[in-house]
Amino acid sequence: MTTKKFTPPPNFIKNIIEEDLKKGKYEGRVHTRFPPEPNGYLHIGHAKSICLNFGLAEEYGGKCNLRMDDTNPETEREEYVEAIKEDVRWLGFDWEDRLYFASDYFEKLYEYAVDLIKKGKAYVDSLSPEEIREYRGTLTRPGKESPYRNRTVEENLDLFERMRKGEFPDGSHVLRAKIDMSHPNLNMRDPVMYRIKHVPHYRTGNRWCIYPTYDFTHCLSDSIERITHSICTLEFEDHRPLYDWFLDELGVYHPQQIEFARLNLTYTVLSKRYLSVLVKEGFVSGWDDPRMPTIRGLRRRGFTPEAIRDFCERIGVAKRNSVVDIALLEHCLREDLNKRAPRAMAVLDPLKVVIINYPENQVEELEAINNPEDQAMGTRKVPFSRVLYIEKSDFMEDPPKKYYRLAPGREVRLRYGYYITCVDVKKDPSTGEVVEVHCTYDPATRGGWSPDGRKVRGTIHWVSAQHAIAAEARLYDYLFTRADMVNLEEGEDFKQYINPESLKVVYPCYVEPSLLNAPVESRYQFERLGYFCVDPDSSPDRPVFNRIVTLKDTWSKIQKKLGS
Repeated sequence: MTTKKFTPPPNFIKNIIEEDLKKGKYEGRVHTRFPPEPNGYLHIGHAKSICLNFGLAEEYGGKCNLRMDDTNPETEREEYVEAIKEDVRWLGFDWEDRLYFASDYFEKLYEYAVDLIKKGKAYVDSLSPEEIREYRGTLTRPGKESPYRNRTVEENLDLFERMRKGEFPDGSHVLRAKIDMSHPNLNMRDPVMYRIKHVPHYRTGNRWCIYPTYDFTHCLSDSIERITHSICTLEFEDHRPLYDWFLDELGVYHPQQIEFARLNLTYTVLSKRYLSVLVKEGFVSGWDDPRMPTIRGLRRRGFTPEAIRDFCERIGVAKRNSVVDIALLEHCLREDLNKRAPRAMAVLDPLKVVIINYPENQVEELEAINNPEDQAMGTRKVPFSRVLYIEKSDFMEDPPKKYYRLAPGREVRLRYGYYITCVDVKKDPSTGEVVEVHCTYDPATRGGWSPDGRKVRGTIHWVSAQHAIAAEARLYDYLFTRADMVNLEEGEDFKQYINPESLKVVYPCYVEPSLLNAPVESRYQFERLGYFCVDPDSSPDRPVFNRIVTLKDTWSKIQKKLGS
């Protein structure tokens, strides 16, 4: 079968960069940055931005900075800084020696603010936060000027310096840019540049009690670092005039802000507020719960960085918001794991099989292929004995048509083993449930083929009961039952769509003995069951395997229906 080569979708940001390079803009440099706020853990949406910013820098021989946008001391912690660094590295990217913090620039930002005051372009406002919101106006009603807007330069400089010294309580004053209170863009109606917060900063301690806002900090941090292309998500498009205004008024180096559509994914929420509720109210076990769309959660689930990078390349960048089917992310994962994951046999819902004509004390070692996609991965030995476990679903006492697995009088192939035929069953007298299947085997069919050429239609997996390792399997499904979580109505409770079946814990299931000391994060394809990853909770006494994804590829089916 020929696999159609993937062609990346058109990328309008690349077109802009290539045009800039042709014109010699920014001296032919490409310098991007990834600027997360260290107030939480990164998620798959951030991964798109990481791959885009670092990927563009790599493609054009440029540089990409990692910068912590740490201007809100109430929510930021060193813990999040370290987590962000770890996640970016895990995805395969390196900022080299270019780790920066907005807090590194606090003194320089203060100087810039003073410059704007001296130019008559900024003033200290003493309206309350509620009054500022009221004076701002609406999309249909212009704002009105603060009674403090025309303070003298000297008065503004004095008040701003006293704000810095901590003479005023929180909320009593702010520093605002003096632009236009009737501007059609609400972001240009004298936006706040500094606010008073008597809160220690995780890096600067108590040295500051005034902190710059994102809009003021972001553009100037880009300028200080001499970024060429400042790539943001689409919600910052309306902030671009303000980005340009600050840089132009100060007459400093001017990067170009470019906006692209953020990632929206079916059956997923990427709002930090919603994700925080899931953790705080115990709907998930933590930020690294394998059902979470955080990078830590995806990693614990068993996703590979290669699959995430492939996904981000496939979805491309666009100027309009849309929703990506999570089936594409799973498809990228399956394609990657199919090539790299060794195979193993495991039984999640065991049914005992006794091969009555197999010697009671005999044990054989059968040869099993580790990965048919990669011969270099070789083979392994799998023990075979008289008593086996198979999946309950692989036996039916009264099977329907087109059921080709084990049934009374029917012969099937054991993967890497022998042909066996069901000759009897044992049932629980109280329930009538089949609890044991008796079979005979054909010794001439060792390895799963018959010298006389007879064929069987069913092949099933198994483990030797004597040698199998009891393990825990965590079977994950989507955390939400609704596909278009991004389209929730204002005020609609997202928690009503939480999937009560998003996690099913199976214990004991049984895995082949080669998996006893499998390292944490190692990934396997459990034949016929799906891809699984060793969880950090795993121990030799109780190995734990997370189901990463099933073998069923719904994205391929969708593409076939669409004819692509």
